[in-house]
Amino acid sequence: MMEDWHNFGADYDNTLMAWFEKFDRNWPKLVDRYGARLYRIWKYYLLSCAGGFRARVIQLWQIVLAKHGVPGGYLSVR
Repeated sequence: MMEDWHNFGADYDNTLMAWFEKFDRNWPKLVDRYGARLYRIWKYYLLSCAGGFRARVIQLWQIVLAKHGVPGGYLSVR
């Protein structure tokens, strides 16, 4: 039984931008271990995904299923 269906896509670029900010801020601690190539890959990935969510061309859905339903109903936290 489906209990909830929610689209997080409209707000997900904020999450990706926060991840990039933390990644970028901590990169000096990681550069010697991982190298510049990994930085470029992750920067491209995080920022291009953020752009896709911001432009609303990609989405992130959460679907909550319960085999026998939730007694008393499902309370969504948003």
